[in-house]
Order: sequence, then C-alpha cells, then structure tokens
Amino acid sequence: MAKRSLKDLRILITGASEGIGRALALQCAAKGARVMAAARKLEKLQTLAQESAQYPYPITITQADVSTPEGRAALLEAVQSRFGGLDILVNNAGIGATGHFADSKPETFRQIIETNVFGTIETTRLFLPMLEKGKTPAVVNVSSILGRRAIPGRSLYCTSKFAIEGWTQAIRAEFVRFGIDVILINPGLTQTSFSQNMLERNAKMQLDHMRGMTSDQVAKAIIKAMETGKKVVSLTFRGKALLFAARFLPFLVDRISKKKVKELYAEEIAARQAKANS
Repeated sequence: MAKRSLKDLRILITGASEGIGRALALQCAAKGARVMAAARKLEKLQTLAQESAQYPYPITITQADVSTPEGRAALLEAVQSRFGGLDILVNNAGIGATGHFADSKPETFRQIIETNVFGTIETTRLFLPMLEKGKTPAVVNVSSILGRRAIPGRSLYCTSKFAIEGWTQAIRAEFVRFGIDVILINPGLTQTSFSQNMLERNAKMQLDHMRGMTSDQVAKAIIKAMETGKKVVSLTFRGKALLFAARFLPFLVDRISKKKVKELYAEEIAARQAKANS
C-alpha cells in the first residue's frame, strides 16, 4: 500500500451530496485535492460546491445515479472532460432498508443490490483504465461493520455489504498488477440521514445512529487510510466489539441475536405454538 499526499490528486466521490461523502469531499478539497462530488440530489451538490469556493480547487459536481448504466457513463464522461483522468475513486453511494426478511419486498432488495453492489462494482470497472494511469491510484470502498457481521432486521443491507467485502478482498490482490491500492472502510453507527433515506424502515429492533460517529470523524478516518495506505479500517468502539465477538465468540453473538428476536416476536411465537398444540 502506497503512502500519498492528497494535494493535486484527482478524486471522485460518489454519494457525496450528504453524510460521509459530503464531509469527505470538503476535507479532501481542504487538503488541496481536485474533487468531483457525484450524487442524485443536484441542489445539495450545488450547496456543497458553494461551500468549497475558498479551497485551492473548488469542488466540481456531477448529478449521476451509479445504479444505472446511463448514470455511470455520464460520470465517466464528466471526469474525463473535467479532470482528464482519475487518481482515487471513492465508492460511497449506498442505500439501505430495515425489516425482517420474511416481511421484505423483492423489489427493495433489487434496488439495494443495484446501488450498493452493481453501482460500486461497475463504476470501478468503468474507471479502471483511468486509474491505471493515475498517480498513486486507489479504489476506496465504503462498506459497513454489517458487511463483516450481520444482525437481525438488516438482512438485505447486510447481504449487499457482504458482497462488497468479498469483492474487495479479491480485487485487492488482482489490482496489484495495475499498481492500484484497494482500501475498505467499515463505518459503524454514524450520525447521518442514512436511516431517514432508507427504502423501508420496518425493523422492530431500532439502532440509534445519533450515538455514533459524526460524518466528519468518519471522513478523517478515510483520509488517514488514503494517506497512509492502510487497507482495512473498521470504526466505532461498538463496531469493533461486535467484530471481536463475532470472530472469537460467534455462538454468543448468535445466541444474543436469537434472544432479541424472540423478545420482539414473543406474541407471534406464542400464538404459533398455541395453534400448533391445539
């Protein structure tokens, strides 16, 4: 993994209109990077660009949806025309849903996969030729602690992030031939509007995102990884504790998860048992 200065590097950040992506775009611009911020929400991107006016390179914005081939192609054209190449690709765009699998909709799962998995993978595929020619190039995949250990009520989202975990592990070795670093960031609970923007919010077990890290703190951790070349970063004390328990005490994590579900669905379970015994 290469150490790098972000000054003058050309960086594309997807999902940059709010949350982690927004904070990262501003912090990279403050370090003298040439940043293109991409997202679906044009008004928020325009506000972001205005806030970056004082930096050496004001942030360039592009409205694009990475879940569609047309959106990804437009993004490629924008980077080529404005930057003439790319040094770092940050795959940050993502959507989620909460709720138990038995109650979920297949179209919701497809939307999540189209953005979180195909959007990430196919955006990287398109930009690979540019990155090969870049300066200290890197692909940064913003995944999740839930891409390392799944929990009840988040099955669809966890599935998408597990896919990114596996794909990242594979391309980290494969991209050595191109001289491209591959960095994986696993945020835990983060104070963003992500939970408000979910496709479905049906989980009985709620998580308090306001108790998590701020977007600025996560962005600082991402920049540190890019600068030092650290390949995997997992964030928050609770997130790291979950991963530790999942690695060394997986049976305990399973037991706690099952106990919680039994508590949440106690009436339904009791009614089913009563019916079976009648």
